[in-house]
Amino acid sequence: MSSKTSADVIIGGKVYTLSGYESEAYLQKVALYINNKMNEMEALEGYSRFPADMKATLMELNIADDYFKAKEQAEKLEEDLEARNKEVHGLKHELVSFQLKLESLEKSLEEREKENKELLLAQAKLEAEVDDLLLAEPAKKK
Repeated sequence: MSSKTSADVIIGGKVYTLSGYESEAYLQKVALYINNKMNEMEALEGYSRFPADMKATLMELNIADDYFKAKEQAEKLEEDLEARNKEVHGLKHELVSFQLKLESLEKSLEEREKENKELLLAQAKLEAEVDDLLLAEPAKKK
């Protein structure tokens, strides 16, 4: 577990000390997000005329909206990742299957090439014997 950190941040023009187990950079990032969200809300027409509690509620609603949208996007990405992992697993299985088939075919090819060489050698011997017999026939006829 990491050690507790504290960071002075400015939110809405006021200095706050945030504490947590995250880095100071992360705490500053959170403050920046809140400031950006406040600026976004302030840019809305009529927002400045709302009472403070209504402003706070609207801010909370907007942050909750961001959270749920980000959560939904993360869940979709996780589902997509899981589907891709399943696809990769299937492709790996298919690849192994093809590699085994390839090895089997290569072995079979080697055996056929060996048989072919043996048959060619046997053919050459038979042709030589036929040639010898054909050459020997005219000598017998004399």
